[in-house]
Amino acid sequence: MSKKIKIGDLEASDVIKDMADALNIDYDVDHNEYCLKIPKTMGSGFIKATCFDHGIGVIESDYLLKKALHIELKKGAVHPLKIMFNRKSDFLHEFKEGDKVHTIKRLESVMLSSAPTNNHLFKIPANTQICIFSLQINRKLFEEKIEAFVSNMNDELVNVFRDLNGINTFYHQDHYSLEIAKFIEEFTQCDLEEDFMKSVFLEGKTYEILTLYLQEYLDNLNTPEKQKILRQSTIESIEKAVKIIKNEIANIDSITVLSKRVGLNQNTLQQGFRHLYKSSVKEFIKNYRLEKAKELLENSDLNVTEITYKIGISSRSYFSKIFKNRFGITPKAYLDKSRYNKSA
Repeated sequence: MSKKIKIGDLEASDVIKDMADALNIDYDVDHNEYCLKIPKTMGSGFIKATCFDHGIGVIESDYLLKKALHIELKKGAVHPLKIMFNRKSDFLHEFKEGDKVHTIKRLESVMLSSAPTNNHLFKIPANTQICIFSLQINRKLFEEKIEAFVSNMNDELVNVFRDLNGINTFYHQDHYSLEIAKFIEEFTQCDLEEDFMKSVFLEGKTYEILTLYLQEYLDNLNTPEKQKILRQSTIESIEKAVKIIKNEIANIDSITVLSKRVGLNQNTLQQGFRHLYKSSVKEFIKNYRLEKAKELLENSDLNVTEITYKIGISSRSYFSKIFKNRFGITPKAYLDKSRYNKSA
């Protein structure tokens, strides 16, 4: 069973105000930031809107709902141009009920604009962590800023941004780059406390993300061999590297060889691991070795020395040291404890 609500979105703050009203919950305001916290009865997380001059705003969503939610934008209004970056789980979009369904997947971006004959319908699944970063651009208010971006656009994009009254439907979906992901993370993790400094920083990041997105859109028009911005193919190569690490942990290649095997240079491989797994390649390998060792200590008949070699470490003393640093107990003590519990 899903809950359906209708909201406005002319300004980014309208999303928070109308959602709070529709869900009968409160929201907080701090200068140009509006934040709605999901109550425990509904789930967990938050939705935050940050408003800037010239009709541009940001909506950050990071929540998990107990019930599916259908968010319909009010008809009869000129909706902002939206550029959405999906950071986690899939969600659905339609221009109207019964229309073609778009599935926006993890690490995909979508730029969309509705026409007067339709609107937007977003379908958010239950019990799924949703994490979306969205730029909202009121094109009437943004008109005086558009000249700064025209040189980064082709005719199609210029037409989209100059469609001040929202006459035409537009939809473009693709994977966004690791560089955009880095700027989004810098925006969401900003810890500046002084209001003016924070606002200036966040507005600057918003325009950096917009500029990079426009560059990426144009890069998409090139043939794959001429594209300069890294996307899903990079992610797939990184995931291939992870499979190699897990399947060959006993004799894993050097990072240099691993990079060549998956067709990436070392810098790109490292950047991708930090984005997807929040660690360097070396740290990922170390963490996987320790988790694999723990699994083998619990579920195999191997002794500590055999497990040490099984996970690709040649020194038992080094293995004991890093295992104790991680789990607070030596491998031998952990093995004895696990087998005692099984026999008890």
